[in-house]
Amino acid sequence: MKNLHEGRLYWQETLPHSKTYPSLQQSVQADVAVVGGGMSGAICSYVLAQNGLRTVLLEREKVAGGSSLANTGLLQFCNDVMLTDLIAQIGERQAVLFYKACETAVKELERVACKFSVDTEFKRRSSLYYASSEQDVPKLKEEYANLHANGFDVEYWEPERIGSHFPFRKPGAVVTHGDAQVNPYRFVHAVVDAAAAKFGLGVYEDTDITGHETDEQGLHALRTATGAIVSARHVVYAVGYEPEELRGQLIRSEMNRTSVIVTEPQPDLTPWHGHYLIWETARPYFYTRLANDGRVIAGGYDEPNGHPLAGRGAREKLANKLAERVKELFPSFSVQPEYEWNATFAVSRDNLPFIGEDPKWPRVYYCLGYGGNGTVYSMMGSLLLRDLINGRDNPISPIVGLGRRSLQNA
Repeated sequence: MKNLHEGRLYWQETLPHSKTYPSLQQSVQADVAVVGGGMSGAICSYVLAQNGLRTVLLEREKVAGGSSLANTGLLQFCNDVMLTDLIAQIGERQAVLFYKACETAVKELERVACKFSVDTEFKRRSSLYYASSEQDVPKLKEEYANLHANGFDVEYWEPERIGSHFPFRKPGAVVTHGDAQVNPYRFVHAVVDAAAAKFGLGVYEDTDITGHETDEQGLHALRTATGAIVSARHVVYAVGYEPEELRGQLIRSEMNRTSVIVTEPQPDLTPWHGHYLIWETARPYFYTRLANDGRVIAGGYDEPNGHPLAGRGAREKLANKLAERVKELFPSFSVQPEYEWNATFAVSRDNLPFIGEDPKWPRVYYCLGYGGNGTVYSMMGSLLLRDLINGRDNPISPIVGLGRRSLQNA
């Protein structure tokens, strides 16, 4: 398995005794086989199994053991690509449709999280998206105007209002309402466990797929390292940030790395108005949130390199920079990192996820939530693939589908 992160991770310590599943030893049949046990695979499996499809989830190692461990759990309908820029890229109608789909996905994540007996630490939050410099203010005001005109619940805050709510001032900010946060590790396990218990999802860990063949009738056969065969009408690849796993696909993505810190719990959270999610207009951007136990989670300083930093010294330099950024915003906080890691993430060439049927391989689908909004994209993709597999149209299919023009090979 590709090494997706380096450092001391936090989330698995919040669920030390997670449920485990056996490896696949005997051949099975299913309507849908989902390959990948991270956030995308878990949510896809849940949605498809809930919809009455016989579904199996196949994970090469452990459920939630890959990039989900490095996920920082921010759930926002706004994206790395501003609505303003997306309008210029794909047109206003489709850009707004995509943003509305993200908004719906956050609501659906809340609906699902509310069904679990396990606390996934899902909390509704607002976000403060601030201008990193005076030069960013005109663009930020344009972004606010576009969001407001299209019915999103947003406000524009001038520096005085920011300073009256927080111990810092910024040139301006857009406040979005309707976002959320979650513990990604707990959420993935809760989703998989619930789908197995309630909807008959077959879950197999330590199950490596070594071959994929399709017969003349279009039935897919996935061969495992132990020789077992999974026969399925449909196959969904939800393989996270491992693009070499894509078989027969035309996608190219850029692999980057990011840094994250988690502090000790803060004794006084009063300075943090509304426990807002906070991020900025600069690229690469800094972002931060609070965990349910009062720890500060902060990330950023993304770099165009897909290999996480293995050297502790190099990671500590970035961790200290993140801690300094938190201290600038909240001078009263203790910002010494108790956890720090460096992790791989992927971005597409057009800043949109890869979700849909392979144009060259019938009934083979991909749910790849590349970018900084992966959990939201995972839910969006699950709802889209549910519709495609059931033969229903979905309006965002041409926006995120794998046949869109920007993804074609030259």
